[in-house]
Amino acid sequence: MGNMATMLLCLAFMAGCATLEKHDTTPVTKGRVQGYLPSGSLPDMVALIPPPPAAGSTAFALDQETGRASFPLRDSARWALAVQDADLSFPAAAESFSCVLNARISEQDTPRLFRLLRRTLADAGNAVSRPKDTYKRPRPFMVNGERICTPDYEQRLRTSGSYPSGHTTAGWAWALILSEIAPERAEAILVRGRAYGQSRIVCNVHWLSDVNEGRTVAAAVVARLHTDPAFRADLEAARAELAAVRAKGLAPVRDCRAEAEALALSQVPGPQPPSH
Repeated sequence: MGNMATMLLCLAFMAGCATLEKHDTTPVTKGRVQGYLPSGSLPDMVALIPPPPAAGSTAFALDQETGRASFPLRDSARWALAVQDADLSFPAAAESFSCVLNARISEQDTPRLFRLLRRTLADAGNAVSRPKDTYKRPRPFMVNGERICTPDYEQRLRTSGSYPSGHTTAGWAWALILSEIAPERAEAILVRGRAYGQSRIVCNVHWLSDVNEGRTVAAAVVARLHTDPAFRADLEAARAELAAVRAKGLAPVRDCRAEAEALALSQVPGPQPPSH
């Protein structure tokens, strides 16, 4: 993980480490959380996903059009949610799906689920590292000159390839995993997972194709995770933790009404043929 292409994810991992209590057993090496999967067992995402759309192609025109369609969301509640979704540090990131789960997610109340989310974030970051380094795709703001929702990260983003989206990979992986943990809320979880990736378009830091292929990477990573005994054990423990939190009536700490209103305000358009 120690390369520029995944710098933001690495920073999130290290920031998350600062929040750990002494009883936490999440494996950490040199200040970075370890994923469940050794690097040699990760899917080869350069072989699995196609190259990013070429300049002048119909696919790239769709990327550009979708980005422009998101510009009216600037400084709206949806923009504010996109800023929130950009934060991959813990404990903030662990709360991203708490509203759709209707349960509090924290290191204290759901330690195994907390650990599962942190470790799978590391797996997601490792999986996107090679294609990001291979393609070194410029991000939208570098092409269109428009502002982004996280200006403090601009210089780091300039040195990290756009394709595929690491945030989307993490968010969609979490959505797939949480849908297994709470299947009765799967639809709402998946809707939130899709919006998590769309936040990167709202932020003007990823193209539509970056986000779409981020979901492909996530699906491949989650499929591979199911071969890992430690992941499966944490998955089962997380189900029990979630049930216990609900039994206690522990509500999310986020403002779920504000989140729902932001998501309902406007959605980024999905793939459509470009207009002529």
